Amino acid sequence: MQFQLQVDGHSPDLAAIEFAIAALDPAILLDLDPFGRTIRISTSLTDTELLACLRLAGAPAAPEQLTRLPSQCCGGCGG
Repeated sequence: MQFQLQVDGHSPDLAAIEFAIAALDPAILLDLDPFGRTIRISTSLTDTELLACLRLAGAPAAPEQLTRLPSQCCGGCGG
């Protein structure tokens, strides 16, 4: 699943977020938009699991800041 996390104020530590999520999903991918306002996260975690990992990483994240995006599957992996 792909999510977008809206960032308020300063950008959270992406390495800490990646580390917290990778404990449950080693295939995590994340990046920050050029303006530093949105973190894009691709993971197999549920919304609840992702929010827990974000909080563990010190990224203040409320459910209303997290948006699950529709599937963007290209079919290339055969899944």
